[in-house]
Amino acid sequence: MRYLCIIYGTDAETAHLSPREMDHYVNEHLDYDHALQARGKLVASEALQPAETATVVRMRRDKLSVTDGPFAETSEYLGGFYLVEADSDEEALELAAGIPSARFSSVEVRRVKGSTRGAERTP
Repeated sequence: MRYLCIIYGTDAETAHLSPREMDHYVNEHLDYDHALQARGKLVASEALQPAETATVVRMRRDKLSVTDGPFAETSEYLGGFYLVEADSDEEALELAAGIPSARFSSVEVRRVKGSTRGAERTP
């Protein structure tokens, strides 16, 4: 089954890191990517540009509206994601817990719709 591990955080959560510590933190993510790939668990992972670089598109009554900036004013923003293959909900949670961002940020785990194998519960 595929699960999306969505990383939400704030700039303040890593602001205390020195440039050297930030490089190490980024490299931890890359190392985790390689470890998941080696286990056949990683489908995709990406870090995102800061929320203020976002553009929001809406279609209302057949009219296009384009707005610069994130969808909502919030202290947390979407920072990146991991799309993983897991044999169970419990394994998906274990994989998410291994994401280095889980130490500072929140990682939301959601099963990809239509991705089922067996009779496991839906998170």
